Amino acid sequence: MRPTTAWQAMARRPVSFLASSWPWRSLAYLGGGVVVGAAAVLVFALGLAAGLALLVVLIGVAPLVGLVLASTAVAALERRRLRLVDLDPLPDPHRAPDGSGPRAWATTRLREQATWRELVFTLLSAAALWWLDLLVLGFSFGVPAVTFASADGQTWPWAVFGAVVLLAAPYTVTAWAGARAAMARTFLAPRDRELGEELREVRASQSRLLDSFDAERVRIERDLHDGAQQRLVSLGMTLAMMRLDTPEDSPLAGLLTRAEDQLSTAHGELRALVRGLNPPVLADHGLVAAIEDYAGRFPIPVTVDLRLPERLPRKLETTIYYLINEVMTNIARHSGAAGARVRGRCHADLLVLDITDDGRGGADARAGSGMTGLADRVGALDGRMRVSSPAGGPTLVHVEVPCRCA
Repeated sequence: MRPTTAWQAMARRPVSFLASSWPWRSLAYLGGGVVVGAAAVLVFALGLAAGLALLVVLIGVAPLVGLVLASTAVAALERRRLRLVDLDPLPDPHRAPDGSGPRAWATTRLREQATWRELVFTLLSAAALWWLDLLVLGFSFGVPAVTFASADGQTWPWAVFGAVVLLAAPYTVTAWAGARAAMARTFLAPRDRELGEELREVRASQSRLLDSFDAERVRIERDLHDGAQQRLVSLGMTLAMMRLDTPEDSPLAGLLTRAEDQLSTAHGELRALVRGLNPPVLADHGLVAAIEDYAGRFPIPVTVDLRLPERLPRKLETTIYYLINEVMTNIARHSGAAGARVRGRCHADLLVLDITDDGRGGADARAGSGMTGLADRVGALDGRMRVSSPAGGPTLVHVEVPCRCA
């Protein structure tokens, strides 16, 4: 597996590590840290001096605020530099400003905890980290250079020591670069607490999407039932009236018979579609009765073993019903199975569902299908769905959804 951090790279075989780019990336990271840290010291020293000198006339507040906001630029640069020794991207913890213009941006940043953590990191970098970067680089390369330059017949042991230090330099530099990166990530990574509000909004948005899908499905079912289905019934009555006026031996009688047969087929398909969109048995009797009714009409034998409370929350019932519906449809179309089983249990606050078949297997939920959308809907309920389908079968769809079971 390809390493994603400097420390992971060091754990590889020495030949692989030394032949890789990680030692050079670590060297560039520490060298850049020296430059950035020295520049930060200069900027902060000048800004602090100007701020304190002008503080007596209240103008000094502006340079001090500027130093706080400048730390966000240092942090942004550090997040980019981290990619040298840590390939996992570090997201920006800042939110969009509340308005437009520099004042709105500054006000938003000063109210964020992330800005003050970045200020602490910048001060730490200026006060200590870049000095440590310089110390590690000086020890790894400066000591060997000095010992080699001063080596003679009497000081050759120091030259040997310098050679050992130089040979160990890739590990020394990479080890400190990894430690420094881990420290930077601790300060600069978004906090769960700060992301909590955004995550709650995402969850609320997912819940609203589910509600809108359910409402749209109910509307379509009602429109089909009250619109297209009623017109088909009216068309059937019209054909029946035409038959009353048509002699049995007329060529038109045969056409009417074909039209009535096709109308009956279309009516049956539409009725099945309407029932699938919003099955009355699900609304009236719950998930267990709806699955048993669906299994009774399925083209292959299905064993239903659902031991659930009398009723589950409506949103959960609907999601699970269509999940089972879609999985069973895939079984009928693709698995070649001779039988299937639906098993469900409630364990305290968790609904566990297993759908298995004895088909040929080889299903891949990641390949992109209706299963992906269903997994997303299960995820919107804070649940998870896993698919196990080795070649030759059997196939298992395992679902876990939080639910307070009575």
